[in-house]
Amino acid sequence: MNLILSRKGFDTSAGGVPSPILPDGTLVSLPIPDSGSRIKYCDLVHPELNLGTMVKQLSRNKVIGRDGAHLDPDLVAGHYPRLPGWRPVLGQTGSAQGHLRKQGVANGDLFLFFGLFRVAEKRGRKWQFVPGTTPQHMLWGWLQIDEIINVDMMQEDRYPWLSYHPHLHGRPDSNNTLYLAREQLMIDGLSTKTPGSGVFKTFNPSFCLTDENSALPSQWRLPSWFYPDQRQPLSYHSKLERWQREDESCLLRCAARGQEFVLDLEQYPEALDWLGQLLE
Repeated sequence: MNLILSRKGFDTSAGGVPSPILPDGTLVSLPIPDSGSRIKYCDLVHPELNLGTMVKQLSRNKVIGRDGAHLDPDLVAGHYPRLPGWRPVLGQTGSAQGHLRKQGVANGDLFLFFGLFRVAEKRGRKWQFVPGTTPQHMLWGWLQIDEIINVDMMQEDRYPWLSYHPHLHGRPDSNNTLYLAREQLMIDGLSTKTPGSGVFKTFNPSFCLTDENSALPSQWRLPSWFYPDQRQPLSYHSKLERWQREDESCLLRCAARGQEFVLDLEQYPEALDWLGQLLE
């Protein structure tokens, strides 16, 4: 089984700013801008929030409510109107999908989504990031693969509910792939009552990847078992100078490039307890 740490949502290059952590601790991962998407930020539904207004204010008008939103991964049923039969889904293409294929990602493998977040607040009627806070990489959701679909070879009448998805509205691409979620998580040692996909609704320190002592979001502090020793490292992180071992943790200088970082859990069985704590 593979674990994939998958970078998704707003950051300094896509959207220009982090996604917000709301005053009550709610994590709101903002989909990246996509001019080809039929979905607009103002179309997205979030309890007690106007995401069109929020994205405009936090980005300082770089992104506005009428801009197209790349709703991917799409994990929450109530975020957008869809046809019956909808299932949580992730799309990937280009070199990132090539990397997943090369790493042998298959049914049963687990995506953990992370992104850049910063604490935000509402002053009067305007959303802003809290002065003095810094952006951090945080885990915000998961998806276990049930089915893998090549979009160019897909039988559209079998998946009519997918017609809204941004990955169906681009040019033909042999790498264009969709990952459909399992209904329930099925991993040895984890409860089958856990959904096969979802989002972490509120902040928890265990979701934070960035080292609390670093001003750089890409300086991660991970459980000590992540350290490679003689094992195959997390993909994109094969150079040992990226890693630093400490007593109960290890530090990793996260690669700036790459969306999908893959870890072979057969070599890291300690990961199951960690996943159980995250997903319980």
